[in-house]
Amino acid sequence: MRFHVQPASDLLSGEVVIPGDKSIGHRALLFSLLSATPVHVRGLGDGADNGRSAKAITALGAAIAKAPDGFVITGTGLDGMRAPTSPLDCGNSGTTIRLLCGLLAGQRFATTLVGDESLSKRPMKRVIEPLASMGARITGQGVGHDITPPLTVGPAAKPLTAIDYTLPMASAQVKTALLLAGLFADGATSTTEPGPSRDHSERMLRYLGAPLTVSGRRTTIETRHWDRRLAGDGFTVPADPSSSAFLVAAALVAGARRVRLPGVCVNPTRTGFLDAIAAMGGTVILENPRDAGPEPIADLVIQGRPAELRGTEIAGDLAVRSIDELPILAVLAARAHGTTTVRDAEELRVKESDRIATTCAMLRSFGIECEVRPDGFVVQGQPDRPLSPGRVHADGDHRIAMAGAIAGLVATGESTIDDADNVATSYPGFVDAMTTLGASIRIER
Repeated sequence: MRFHVQPASDLLSGEVVIPGDKSIGHRALLFSLLSATPVHVRGLGDGADNGRSAKAITALGAAIAKAPDGFVITGTGLDGMRAPTSPLDCGNSGTTIRLLCGLLAGQRFATTLVGDESLSKRPMKRVIEPLASMGARITGQGVGHDITPPLTVGPAAKPLTAIDYTLPMASAQVKTALLLAGLFADGATSTTEPGPSRDHSERMLRYLGAPLTVSGRRTTIETRHWDRRLAGDGFTVPADPSSSAFLVAAALVAGARRVRLPGVCVNPTRTGFLDAIAAMGGTVILENPRDAGPEPIADLVIQGRPAELRGTEIAGDLAVRSIDELPILAVLAARAHGTTTVRDAEELRVKESDRIATTCAMLRSFGIECEVRPDGFVVQGQPDRPLSPGRVHADGDHRIAMAGAIAGLVATGESTIDDADNVATSYPGFVDAMTTLGASIRIER
């Protein structure tokens, strides 16, 4: 699939309802499998990645029924999962495969986990090694010094061994896999992170009644003296802040009469991109802050002429909290006065693409200087003239494709984004949303 993007001819305007957050959606599905009571899930996005988690839990014994405002999931409880009759296809979803490793680590049957070409190259050793120290049996393919899918998980011969594990780098996926495995372990399983990561799992597991405590960056699941029962009546999945970031950036670079995005998740572990925008001098208004179950939400509003942005440094905790938004923040950096430096973002190397390399290649196609560094990149802003029309090869990475489309709004002519098929994995309505706001993007299949 290819996008043809025309420069914006006017200020953007309108309201767009962003799909449900993908990270929270995965957890709502996978954790509902473990519930002893039916769980009503509202606001679930329709991206392909969440669809992979939905298919996985049905293969493991859950039933999913359509409801007027979402789905009702009847799970198996902690001890009722059944062996799937065929491999579980995780598609392009790293979250699905890594969380399933933890969910299945303590089961008495074996499960094979497969993925698409991109997922089959992604490293799994960082989640497999700590699970193996708990007694889990997980095998995969050897590539260099890492392990890649297909993976075979289980069977577990006995209850897993509780561990106290310090993660070498902050990772919500690894942390969640260990906490899920901890539900099937014989005591207190603890994780400690060197920095912040998303806490959706902690919020949701406590919401379901898991024996979970958090102290700073240390999280513990204690299974002794617990009735082994999770239960909850439902979740509302808030709008995805990572998808929202592309529309926010579009309104900032092209200008907006008034763009409103209702009900977006503003969990502090997910608002790094908003903090980075503020550091660059951009303004995003948070209207009507409120709670949706375990998560805080607000309506995001952007209005005014194209933002006067300045270069900044995105590093440390801020880089971790905006890791998925760094490609679109790079586009904002291209329109900022001065230099923007991104550091401490090594994780970008093992996303759907090497996002450090593909982000810089995307910017260079628009005539922007971008220096690749081992843990990030440096962008030289060019705010005083339009970008050159770009020809972007997204390398199968949905975030690179969408970031390139936003850059095309401020180019001097038509820009082309190739290999954009995987936009459907996270935001299948992206082009329609941009059209609603007044942008002109044509899809060529």
